[in-house]
Amino acid sequence: PRVCVVGSGPAGFYTAQHILKHHGGALVDIYEKLPVPFGLVRFGVAPDHPEVKNVINTFTQTARSERCAYYGNVTVGRDVTVPELRQAYHAVVLSYGAEDNRVLGIPGENLPGVYSARAFVGWYNGLPENRDLKPDLSCETALILGHGNVALDIARILLSPLQLLRKTDITDSSLAALACSKVKRVWLVGRRGPLQVAFTIKELREMINLPGARAVLDPADFTGLENAVKDAARPRKRLTELMIKTALEKPVEVQAGAAAPRAWGLKFQRSPQEVLPSADGRRARGIRMALTRLEGSGDSAKAIPTGDVEELECGLVLSSIGYRSLPLDPAVPFDSQRGVIPNSSGRVEGVPGLYCSGWVKRGPTGVIITTMNDSFDTAQSVLEDLQGGVLDISPSREGFGVVESILRSRGVRPVSFSDWEKIDAAEVARGKAAGKPREKIVDPAEMLRIIGH
Repeated sequence: PRVCVVGSGPAGFYTAQHILKHHGGALVDIYEKLPVPFGLVRFGVAPDHPEVKNVINTFTQTARSERCAYYGNVTVGRDVTVPELRQAYHAVVLSYGAEDNRVLGIPGENLPGVYSARAFVGWYNGLPENRDLKPDLSCETALILGHGNVALDIARILLSPLQLLRKTDITDSSLAALACSKVKRVWLVGRRGPLQVAFTIKELREMINLPGARAVLDPADFTGLENAVKDAARPRKRLTELMIKTALEKPVEVQAGAAAPRAWGLKFQRSPQEVLPSADGRRARGIRMALTRLEGSGDSAKAIPTGDVEELECGLVLSSIGYRSLPLDPAVPFDSQRGVIPNSSGRVEGVPGLYCSGWVKRGPTGVIITTMNDSFDTAQSVLEDLQGGVLDISPSREGFGVVESILRSRGVRPVSFSDWEKIDAAEVARGKAAGKPREKIVDPAEMLRIIGH
């Protein structure tokens, strides 16, 4: 059987890995729109979290299998359509993730100084489409809307001492911009309360221990919460206890004449209403927020505006309220309300032989391990359908043989995995010269030049 996987992030690679491992004869081709593989492991994981990127070693082993092939620089839906892939393969798995962000839907969100978390993370991680972002870091106060791990990542990058960032694979241009940054205070704002934050204890602890930055949490926000979390699940309980302990700690005295320390804090039960423009209307100068009260408890609590509002001065607003998947091809059903492909256990509804895994299957939540389990689940559906005869493999399919001639006729030259390894070697060599793990190449044209395309 020939199987094609669209997208080379964790979902794509884990799906391929599981099929190759549990079916001794399957051939898997992975298509990726960028020349370089690994999706959010390369472009989403924070530069100062290198250990999370170790999964790349596993993915590389999968890509080097003689039954697996990687074709980068191919945009499915444009260079080749899903119906064309379905003609060429016995099964097609869509694992292309979430390449858009949810919008706030409030006045002023398009003012200069307002950025999506997705674009900002893409900028410091070398995602080609965000390389020209040039965020304005000339203000002292930044405000991040959202209480998830991505929001904490951004706060940490904005406040980290430069000598820590210099040793990471953060891009050269963003390091230069952060070196000139005036940002001293970062507020992380959420609509709900401390019991509903979505970040995890590891990320919070890292933020609390960040050198040269102090945590500002208001003890009043945590009144009575010790009792409220007594019966909560252990991770939620430990997370809340750490916030309470941090809120109650006495601030360290700063010596006279010392530079004002950097600071970050959590604000709760505030919902953004409007980004306020500067006097000349040319940029963001602050944000107006509705104060909220909670209805219900736990994860299902809803934030209801109380009618009171509050304004907060800030020159940089980062919206970290979630990623969003987009439809890929008119031939594929898509639920635009939920931003997912309608499916059952990864089988796309009403289209036999078409599957999905990862964020486009279940929505943009969870960490790499969540995506791994989810992808194994989809791969299992493919294997069951092969064993149960649901997928007819009697007609031979040409796989890449057919696709290659389609791509050639459209002037598209795919990038192989050994091509990627040349780009990888060039990045590592540039990094070595600068004393860091790699210097990412951010321009796809330059990537293609390196491999002589």
